[in-house]
Order: sequence, then structure tokens, then C-alpha cells
Amino acid sequence: MDGKSLDIQQDQLEKLKQLFPEAITEGRVDWEKLQATLGKENIEFRNERYVLNWAGKSDAFKILQQHTTATLKPAPEESINFDTTENVFIEGENLEVLKVLQKSYYGKIKCIIIDPPYNTGSDSFIYPDSFKENKETYLKRIGDKDEEGLLMKEGLFRKNSKDSGHYHSNWLSMMYPRLFLAKNLLQEDGVIFIHIDDNEVHNLRLLMNEIFGEENFIAEFVWKRRASSALAEKLVSTDHEYVISYHKNELKSFSGIQKDYSSYRNPDNDSRGDWTLGDLTVGMTKDMRPNQYYDLIDNKTRKTYKPNPDRVWAYIRESMDKLIKENKVVFPSDTEKRPMLKRFKSELKSDVNPLSSLLNEVGMNSEATKEIREIFDATIFNYSKPLSLIKTLVHQTTIHGDIILDFFAGSATTAQAVLELNKKEGNRKFILVQLPEKCAEESEAFKAGYKTIADISKERIRRVIKKIEKDKKEKKDLLSEMEENKNLDLGFKIFKLSSSNFKIWRGDEITEENLEAQLDVFTNPVKEGSEKENMLFELILKSGYLLTAKIETKKNYSSVNGGELMIVLEEINQKVIDTIISAKPQKVIALDKLFTGNDQLKTNTVLQMKDAGIDFRTI
Repeated sequence: MDGKSLDIQQDQLEKLKQLFPEAITEGRVDWEKLQATLGKENIEFRNERYVLNWAGKSDAFKILQQHTTATLKPAPEESINFDTTENVFIEGENLEVLKVLQKSYYGKIKCIIIDPPYNTGSDSFIYPDSFKENKETYLKRIGDKDEEGLLMKEGLFRKNSKDSGHYHSNWLSMMYPRLFLAKNLLQEDGVIFIHIDDNEVHNLRLLMNEIFGEENFIAEFVWKRRASSALAEKLVSTDHEYVISYHKNELKSFSGIQKDYSSYRNPDNDSRGDWTLGDLTVGMTKDMRPNQYYDLIDNKTRKTYKPNPDRVWAYIRESMDKLIKENKVVFPSDTEKRPMLKRFKSELKSDVNPLSSLLNEVGMNSEATKEIREIFDATIFNYSKPLSLIKTLVHQTTIHGDIILDFFAGSATTAQAVLELNKKEGNRKFILVQLPEKCAEESEAFKAGYKTIADISKERIRRVIKKIEKDKKEKKDLLSEMEENKNLDLGFKIFKLSSSNFKIWRGDEITEENLEAQLDVFTNPVKEGSEKENMLFELILKSGYLLTAKIETKKNYSSVNGGELMIVLEEINQKVIDTIISAKPQKVIALDKLFTGNDQLKTNTVLQMKDAGIDFRTI
């Protein structure tokens, strides 16, 4: 009891819902549907067409289209093999991170795997709780941090209760911009896998149809997540979850399941090679296929084999006679048994079978829990996906050199899957993104010393790398040259979402009060306290280069990707300029303040770079 009188409006709404459930959407009356249900004549739906719509959809588009000036700050001290590895972990809010990655990684990701919030009514995630909030308010909210620099849950997350009037809409508004940006990052033959359960699988399919196109739907994979529960509500135990899969445009095929040839033999020395026995019947009755219901006679022994009225021969008589003549039918000595078809290995059209949409060969959540415990010696993360599931998806869709992205990284199962697949073959690379969400103080993770989910993600990767290194060392003599990947990348670079190292010039916002500050931005755009390495990576990223681009540090400049891009951040003079021009880079970026007091040098530099065909920019 809450001490309040009966909510008359809610009571009436519940009565209406009992009579006309189709007219109630997210706790509100859809008057057009109600009128249509009641048979009102001349009812016309506004903008009548097949479309997914929700409260706040236009605002989701606005959030998607808002630019970001954020950057990624390197954290080499937390990384492993920072200077050489091509694996990346990014700590930060994934919508902003996806925007930051657009220029550098557009069309470069082969496979995306994400495990987003399922919208169960008890989980929390980022969505605008006010659909009228402006960008500054939104950015301030998602950037709220406590005194230790950790993101504050009350300032960042909103619990999306089922009592909310925008319950489904909030989830869709959260997912739409992220999935849209994710599509941009995929290669033309790229594929995306999204974990989901019954709460939003219907809306997710519609959302993906809108973003990726219904024609690019691949499959709705089903996997068993747990053993049946005897205490299930209404005695129905929901033991499965889904993985929704779409491709961007030109995915040729999955790698499939390798066929088992262990049953193939050649006991009769057939010149066509090894063969195995196959069924010569088909699941049709004699009434359905009368021309395939006949006595089959062995020409050599003259024995007769009667047809099965419920399962007739697979071929008409003429085709069967041709197979017998070609010695492709094996007759048993017992006429009560069925003749079988010789299936030759040499005649198979493919070495693989298709991957079933029922993923029966992968583990359940209990396997994932066991894996976490083996890595951390404690169950510090719940609801992780089993490693076998992620490895199956990655193996089916990627090859040597492909990049796999997971921007709801959680416990970093995707990173472990990539590293383990690479042990024997391939040089796949991962990019993981995880919000530094606070661990609950009563959780096992917090008690074990992990303040955020991102801390768990990073530590899992470190421990997996350490274990692989140990296994390689201990088993080095046991692994054959064919089994061991000599170029295994056992490292990862860590970056953290951060504000730009440069001041933003806002010419359209100049007032008498801020004129001096804006002029300072124009003359010296570098923020106070900005470090050289942070500026370097920001310029590399915003110039369209990967976070793993090779960087060579020279005395007065940095060379990126073998000299394609050169960046000058500390000192510039004619000697430096001559050295850079002689290296023939495609593009050069320098801080404008380095030319302070020497306009002639800047003018000459611009002309020299232009004459050399070099794109020269100052900031």
C-alpha cells in the first residue's frame, strides 16, 4: 500500500487495454488505432506506410548528426607492447568514441560484435531523459565524473524501467545512432552480430532493417544460454537468446563447418577415389511420388529390393538405372535392407557444410562464468558470453588481417576470442570500447579491487595475454611449426576518450566579453597542459590515420606511416623544412605558433610545400 487513492486515469487506461490492447502503445492511447478498431468510417492514418517509429526518433537523429571535437588520449603505461601492437582498447562512452573513429576507420572494420543492454526493465544505459536537452547539457551529463575521475552513475545512466512511458523508445533512441555509425565503419563485405533476448528482438529486427536494409539480413542465430529452470514462470523456461546478423553489402559467405571425411574409404579400389554411403530414399510417400515407387533390381544377383510406401526412392527409374550402370549403387546381401548410394569425395561441391542458425555446438552462460573464474579466481563479472560463441562468430566471418570491433566490450570476451583464434593462424586485430562504468561497491569485482567495468576488461586482456605467453613458452617444443603462429600479436594499446588538446575557435559566438579569449584561441590553439604525445595522436586520428599507424619520432618532427604524414609540434626552421620536403610526404601539419615572430619563414614554407606538391596545414 502506498497510501494514495485510486488512480482513476490509470484504472480507465487498464480497462481500455484489456479491451483494445492494439490501441495502447507505451502506456498511451493511439487514437488512430482505437478509431480504426472501433470501425470508424473514413479513418486515415497519417503518413500511412510501413515504418518503425517511436517517441524521440527525431532527437536520436539529432544526436547522431552532432559533431564531436573529442579525441583519444594514449595510455601507454597501462598498455602492453604499445609501440608495436595493432590491438586497441578504448575507455569511454561508445557513442562519442564511434564518432571519433568515423574518419580513420570508415569502411575498415570486417566484423562487429556487440552485446548491448537487453532492456529488461532493470538495466541502466545512456539515453537522453529529456528529449529537449541541447548538446552542451548532454555532453556535460555524459562527462560527469566524481572526485576520482570516475563516471558518476547518477549523472550518466538512466534506469529504463518498464513503468516508463518511453520504455521501448528510450532503448531505440540509445541504439539507433550507435548502429548507424557502426554501419559506416564496416567494410563493404563486413558483417555485424548483435546479442539480444526476447525483450527487444522484435524491435531490433525492425531497427536493423531500417539501417542496414531488410535485404541484408543474414540470420537470427539461436543459442542455448542455460539449462531449463524448474521454477520458470508459467512452467515455460526461456533458455535461449539470439544473435541477430546483417551484412553491409557484399558479404560472400561464412566460412562454414569443415566436413568430416573420416567415413570415406575405397574398399573396392574404385578409380574415382574414396567414397561413403548415402541415403537412396527421400521422405515422400508413394501417393506423393508414384514414379519413384518401384522395385529395385540388382542386375548382378537379380535380387529384388521392395520400395517403402512411406519413403520412396530418391530418383525416378531412369535416373536410378543410370546410377546403377555407373556403379554408384551398393546393394546389400539382405534384401530387407536398403541399397545405398556411393558418394565420392571427389564429386563434392564444397569442403564445408553451412553453419546452422541453431548454434548447438557453443557453450552456455555457465561456461562463461567458469571462464571468468579461471581467469580471475573469482566470479567478478556476470552475464558474460561464452568464449566458444564469440570464437565461432569471429572464425566464420574473418580472415588474416581483419579488424573486429566490439563497442559494448563488457568483460572483453571478444578480445580473448581474437587472441586465441590467432594462436594457430591469422593476424586478426581487435578494437574494444568500454565505458568506465562504476562497479557496485557490494560486487565481487569491487571487492577484488576493480573500480570500473573497463578495469575488468583491461585486466582480462592482460591475463589472457600472459597465459598465452606462458603456454607458448611451456609448449614450444610440443607445437609443430605449422601449428604455431610466429607473428602472434600479444599486446594492446589503451586509449581514453578525452576532450581535444586544442581550443575551439567559435567565430559565430564572439561577444565583447569573450573577444579576448577567442583571439587567444586564434593565435594559440593549444590548450594549457596539453602533452606532445596526446596532440600527436589527436592529429593522426583526425587526419584519417589508424590508431595503430606506425610512428617514427625524429628530432624535430614525427613521421607517420612511412613518411606519408609528418607532424611538427616543437620547433621549426629552414633546416627542418628542407629535411621534411626532401622526404616527400603527402601531408605536413605544424603548430602555427611555431612561426610566431617569423612571418617570412611561414610564407616561404607555404610556397615551398606547394611547389613540392605537399598538403601543408597549420593549426
